[in-house]
Amino acid sequence: MSDQAQETREALGARLRGFRKDAGFSSGRAFAAATGWQESKVSRIENGKQNASEDDIRVWCRTTGREADLADLIATVRHIDEMWMEWRRQIQGGAENRQKKSLPLYQKTKVFRIWEPAMIWGTIQTADYAENVFEQVSNFHETPADTQAAVAKRLERQKYLYEGNRIFNVLLGEQALYSNHGGSEVMRAQLDRLLAVLALPRLSLGIIPRSAPLALWIGHGFSMFDDKLVMVETYSAEMSVTQPREIELYRKAFEIHRQSAVYGQPARDLILNAIDHFDRMGRGSRG
Repeated sequence: MSDQAQETREALGARLRGFRKDAGFSSGRAFAAATGWQESKVSRIENGKQNASEDDIRVWCRTTGREADLADLIATVRHIDEMWMEWRRQIQGGAENRQKKSLPLYQKTKVFRIWEPAMIWGTIQTADYAENVFEQVSNFHETPADTQAAVAKRLERQKYLYEGNRIFNVLLGEQALYSNHGGSEVMRAQLDRLLAVLALPRLSLGIIPRSAPLALWIGHGFSMFDDKLVMVETYSAEMSVTQPREIELYRKAFEIHRQSAVYGQPARDLILNAIDHFDRMGRGSRG
């Protein structure tokens, strides 16, 4: 993951170099003279050898007349070393601590945009479904199995579905209704839970049918918190997206996916079809 941070530092440096040249500073020496810095500092920042501080970015943008880019660049600086956090490092003491860290974020967020193409979103999972997911995570990463504690913390997030004036915009791919976590009984209970949350006044649940025409490729799942942060989970890491221009791309992707989703009774029908599937599976296993 340090390679990712280094690549980001180099990309930032190249962008700043472009700002310098566009502003008429043909050399690092000239720019250093204008800012009162050492020439070596300018070189190190432009070549990704040194992290630029937030104050450095403010001076750079002011000196080159690029104040409009300030917010975007500061967001990059703030997360250049924490853009990626390895899952093993996050859950090395178990999954409970990672779940606990989500609570303050949920508390302060007003508008959620959630896209899960192949599994049920964590905040509307049942305890048994979540337990199966956490067991898989523990086995895959070979980390301590604190499953019950992790499940309890995940379920604690559900209180925010009922408190305050938060808005939850949730999209699931139809595959999420069939991805089997825990067997037919667990899945039937989970799908019943989806039917129940359809009635929540501040939760909008859309489902994208498997055969729906798509205006954008399915891509990966993500969680968007207001217009400030996007979290993306991969097998190896969790990525925090904070740059305004990148957040805007995720917002755009969500809106495009929403065009393919069904709501209300059509969504209920898809869930009922999935329940029927697991009912038949359960009867078959008993037979």
